[in-house]
Amino acid sequence: MPFDYSRTDRIAEQIKRELAQIIRDKVKDPRVGMVSIMDVKVAKDLKLAKVYFDILQEDIAKETEEGLNRAAGFLRRELARNLSLRTTPELKFFYDDTEVKADALSILIDKAINSDR
Repeated sequence: MPFDYSRTDRIAEQIKRELAQIIRDKVKDPRVGMVSIMDVKVAKDLKLAKVYFDILQEDIAKETEEGLNRAAGFLRRELARNLSLRTTPELKFFYDDTEVKADALSILIDKAINSDR
């Protein structure tokens, strides 16, 4: 019976939890405010972790992404202290605008339904 929950998935979930706490408590960059970690994708060789985040103010998403990528070395070092891995993956941050697009699509669907009535 194959494993349904691979090692990289377990590591990604742990990174997600730890990063959320580290960003909240230790990142002092003014560009990084209220950040929600949406998803983490870890490469099979554990060299790279793509971190997808969302923020409340979508107009400052680019600045927040730059701030997080600038703090990636610090965050990686803090992760290494909290995780018991041989190597800690390099972190790359990406703004996840899926919710914004979903809301816009939902509004369009509602308008189409209302116009059919």
